Amino acid sequence: MAPHYNILVLPGDGIGPEVVREGTQLLSEVASLYGFQVEFEEGLVGGASIDAYGKPLTAPVLKLAKQSDAVLLGAMGGPKWDGLDYAIRPERALLALRQELGLFANLRPAKLFSALLSASTLKPEVVKGTDLLVVRELTGGIYFGEPKGVTRLPDGTERGVNTEVYTTPEIERIARVAFEAARKRRKKVTSVDKANVLEATELWRRVVTRVHREDGYGDVELEHILVDNCAMQLIRNPKQFDVIVTTNLFGDILSDEAAMLTGSIGMLPSASLGGKVGMYEPVHGTAPDIAGKDLANPLATLLTVALMLRHSLDQGEAASRVEQAVEMVLEEGYRTADIQDPGCRLVGCKEMGRLVRERIEKLS
Repeated sequence: MAPHYNILVLPGDGIGPEVVREGTQLLSEVASLYGFQVEFEEGLVGGASIDAYGKPLTAPVLKLAKQSDAVLLGAMGGPKWDGLDYAIRPERALLALRQELGLFANLRPAKLFSALLSASTLKPEVVKGTDLLVVRELTGGIYFGEPKGVTRLPDGTERGVNTEVYTTPEIERIARVAFEAARKRRKKVTSVDKANVLEATELWRRVVTRVHREDGYGDVELEHILVDNCAMQLIRNPKQFDVIVTTNLFGDILSDEAAMLTGSIGMLPSASLGGKVGMYEPVHGTAPDIAGKDLANPLATLLTVALMLRHSLDQGEAASRVEQAVEMVLEEGYRTADIQDPGCRLVGCKEMGRLVRERIEKLS
C-alpha cells in the first residue's frame, strides 16, 4: 500500500497564499512521481484568522496541526494588524504553534546557488561557495521568558520587560540537534552567544561545551563565538561556517542575515522540528506591497517542501530531485523580480512554480 500523508496547509497572509499554492502543487506532482499520497486540509492562521475569528490561532486549527503528518505554513502578519495588542497579533499564532507542537529546533539552510552569485550584495569571491545551516532554538529564550510586558510606573512613565531564560535541558537538546546535523555535513559547529555580558548565554556556552565533550561528539569540531562577531564574520567570510547553533533571538536575526548571502530572503526555506509533527515555512515575510500581483518568489517555499519531504515524509530522493529542479531552473536563467539580473528571463510566481514542476518530470 502506498504511503499516505496528511498535510495541514496554513497559507497565512500577504504573499503566503500565492507561494503556498505553488508548494502544494509541487508536493502533489512529486507524490505522483514517487508513488505516495498526500491529502491537504487548509486552515486560517495569522491575520486571516483574526479577520475571520478575532484571534490568530483557533483551537480547531491547532487540533488539525497536531493530527497531521506535517504543516506547511505561509507567511503571516502585515501593517493591517500592527495596531493590535501583542497578545493577539498574527505572529502570536506562530509562537503558539511552535510551543504547542514542541518544535524546539528550527533548521534554516543558507546555500548560494552558483547561478545566483551576482544576486548577492557581497563580492562574488566572498560569497561563492556559501553553504551553512543555522540551528535556532525555538521555544525558549526571550520570546517566551517571564516576566514580560509593559507596565505603567507611579510617575506616569512606562517600563517594558522581556526576560531571557534558558534551562540546561533546553540547551542540551538543541546542541545535540546541531552536532547530529554537522555529522551529516562538514563536521563543524559554531555556537553563538553573548557570554561576556549575558549570564543566560554564559550557561549556554558551558552546557554546549559539556554536551560536546560528554555525549561523544569528538568527531565534530566545536567553536564558540560572540554574536556581534558572528554577525560581522557572516559578511566578512561566510564560507568559514558549517552549522551555527544559537538562541531564539540571535537565531532569528542571524538567519535573516544569512538569507541575504544567498541573494534574496525569498530563497530561504526552514523546518521546525522536535515534536511528532514538523512545521515547514519559508523565511520571508508577507510582502503586502506585492501580494496578489504574481510577483512573489516561490522558491523558498518549494525548497521548504523539499525539507518536508526529507524530514517528515521520509522521501529523501524526492527532496533531492526538488532541489535539483530548482537549481536547473536558475541555471537556465529564470528569475523572479527579487533575484533578477541583466539578461535574465523574468517570470512571475506561477510561472516559476510551473517551471520547477516541469524540470522535476524531466529529471525522472
